[in-house]
Amino acid sequence: MRHFAVLQHTYSEFLGLIENQLEKRDIGFDYFRPFVGQDLPGSAVQFDALFTLGGAGPTSDRAAHPWIDAELRLIERFRVARKPVVGIGFGALLLAEQSGGVALAYPRDVAGWVTAHKASAGEGDRLAEALDGRKVLVLHHGSVRLPDDLRPSLVDDAGEWLAVRPDPTSYALLFRPELKPGMLEDIIMEGGRRVPANIGELLAQARERWEETQRTTDDVLVALVRELGLMAERRKPPVFKLKVE
Repeated sequence: MRHFAVLQHTYSEFLGLIENQLEKRDIGFDYFRPFVGQDLPGSAVQFDALFTLGGAGPTSDRAAHPWIDAELRLIERFRVARKPVVGIGFGALLLAEQSGGVALAYPRDVAGWVTAHKASAGEGDRLAEALDGRKVLVLHHGSVRLPDDLRPSLVDDAGEWLAVRPDPTSYALLFRPELKPGMLEDIIMEGGRRVPANIGELLAQARERWEETQRTTDDVLVALVRELGLMAERRKPPVFKLKVE
């Protein structure tokens, strides 16, 4: 059975809409929550892919996120093993940083619906082709400046990156295909949570765009499955049970 590791960085942000898609494809997944002190997997050997999710602050803030360096090492292990890595929001910033980008504390909040445009690096890429001209939700804090040799496959109207593919087995998605209106409600209610000033407007628009959002998420998953081979089960060592007499 295919089995994914999922890194969760806040109580409110989980796989959301993507969960149903994975379950339909008979893909299992385990959540790891470093923000509450849970250890991350020591290696990539027992998993077929890694998803790293949204977060409540910039990735440059190591004091608030003391586990970031351990997560960057885990991302590297999956990439070295040539197992798929998908970063979303905060997770996309981490993947971009692990690929040579520079983590920045600004802008404080990036939140809104933007139009995705296929960039030249997205030619022939199923995800970039599928989302060209679509409205997508962006919600993250801080940014990562990409290295000169890493070109985005999707950009917004201002030319800022929305998606980048550091190698054939990884995607960094700065937009948020997993978010459901209920998750935005949970973000608003989460105690002490940093939220953008326009979070109420985002929630209202998320409700209005609900059907469109579901179609977009479906298309994102189909593209990821095809481009990254997510349905392929990677070789994993057998698990032995010791029989104690």
